[in-house]
Amino acid sequence: ALAPNVFPRLNEFGARYCAGGGPFGMYTGASNLEELHVMISKLCMVRRLKKDVLKDLPPKQRSQVFLAPEKSAMGEVNGIRKRLDKLRENPAGTDSFEEKRLINELYAASAKAKTKVVCEYLDTLIEGSADGKYLFFAHHTVMLDAVEEFLRKKKVQSIRIDGTTPADARGKLVDTFQREAACRVAVLSIKAAGMGLTLTAASTVVFGEMVWTPGDLVQAEDRAHRIGQLSSVLVQYLHVKDSIDDIIWMSVGKKMENLGVFLNGQSGVHLEATRGRALDGSQNNSAGKSPKKQKRNSSHVVDVSQRTLLELFQSQQSTQKTEPAGEDQLEEL
Repeated sequence: ALAPNVFPRLNEFGARYCAGGGPFGMYTGASNLEELHVMISKLCMVRRLKKDVLKDLPPKQRSQVFLAPEKSAMGEVNGIRKRLDKLRENPAGTDSFEEKRLINELYAASAKAKTKVVCEYLDTLIEGSADGKYLFFAHHTVMLDAVEEFLRKKKVQSIRIDGTTPADARGKLVDTFQREAACRVAVLSIKAAGMGLTLTAASTVVFGEMVWTPGDLVQAEDRAHRIGQLSSVLVQYLHVKDSIDDIIWMSVGKKMENLGVFLNGQSGVHLEATRGRALDGSQNNSAGKSPKKQKRNSSHVVDVSQRTLLELFQSQQSTQKTEPAGEDQLEEL
């Protein structure tokens, strides 16, 4: 623990900041996040955002693209959704394990249902640009296989990096994509290729699927949006309504909202400043807001005079004198 004198036991921390916790010590909720923000800011957190450090980096824009599969492709998905909705009709008697099982089934079925329309959309992108390069991310093997097979039949040169790709082969594949103009698409697993790779030859990132963790998505986006990128980066999330995409999109939006409060002390999507549509589907653009509303949002200050906080920090005062991480301190690091 970074501050054992404040919360010596995990269950105490979970009860206070994880909405009371869950069964078997599984902490999945979030509560008292503004208080937690003040605590970590005083005790241990120093943050530097990419937009403040890499000021010459071109902007990154997110957008949501809605696709419409054929009705026949959605049969299994619709069946699972009906079972899930029926299970949720009585919240008091909902079996959480059965609900999670159905969600996992829906996740896999949605991937199968989307493969054809996703490939058709990629075909449109590739045909629309003679030399554009693209990063394509997905989670399930069935989606990665379908896109790889589509590119092979279309005779579009590509690379693929997933969990089965040997570590010593990844560097060669990255070099091929970065240096060879004929290699136009990188087919990538979100989990296996979402970190540690530089793929700045592409300026368009397409997600055929999403995962539940916002950080994984942002890390995957930033394979293109990093040092060496000369163009603005467009990130597209391919969304099919009435599939798992609806559920994951809502979950990711809520998690990003919680992260905004936890990391910045105020609500909103604050993982990174972006232009265009944010992950929660709202416009991340203050141009349309009234000056009064902009001022109210930007000047939101957490009240640090709460008695509970003073009590929590009392045991730290004699040994820890860290000031809140302000802009001056960040510039010095």
